[in-house]
Amino acid sequence: MDSLGLLRVQLPITVLLSCMFTFSSGSEMNFVTCGSVVKLLNVKHNVRLHSHDVRYGSGSGQQSVTGVTTVEDSNSYWSVRGTNDAACHRGTPIQCGQNIRLTHVNTGRNLHSHYFTSPLSSNQEVSAFGENGEGDHLDEWTVLCAGTVWQRDESVRFRHTATEALLSVTGEQYGRPIHGQREVHAMMVSSSHSYWKTMEGVFMKPSETGSKDFSLLHTEF
Repeated sequence: MDSLGLLRVQLPITVLLSCMFTFSSGSEMNFVTCGSVVKLLNVKHNVRLHSHDVRYGSGSGQQSVTGVTTVEDSNSYWSVRGTNDAACHRGTPIQCGQNIRLTHVNTGRNLHSHYFTSPLSSNQEVSAFGENGEGDHLDEWTVLCAGTVWQRDESVRFRHTATEALLSVTGEQYGRPIHGQREVHAMMVSSSHSYWKTMEGVFMKPSETGSKDFSLLHTEF
């Protein structure tokens, strides 16, 4: 079984563990690392980045990506990964300006964009694409942050590497079958609609012994 498949199997266990243990702020890493599984909140609209096995009825016809207000939904987990051209070792802090992939844990598809038009706002469509964590170069996003590494409490932007559009939410809501969920799209103009922050998650960190083993740091769900 590949690592992504193993992650999908183990996620309910990590959710249980995270509900059992609370870590003080002093024990938590303050940065996001490779291999971590996170929920991402759009700061302005207070919705979490979400996907599910529901395809767009227009545009690319690929798996849809939305924003949801629900905190507990397991379809809002994304794995932070490197690209095909640049490996990202587990537990390594994500650098500002680094290219990453965000893989939807439950379906194994990557956050993706292209020049198809989004269904509600007519911005650039954002979808989930690929199989078992492997898609193409349009799955790559550049992390835009203020310092050296991506801080967990920092509002950051994700710029689509190929098209340079920013992952955004502007508030448009879908009807059935995903009633009330917000459209997620990409926009060329930077604004308050384009900032995201990590929320709940399982964060990978290097072991304190300095060995190549890695341990998990859980936050409350």
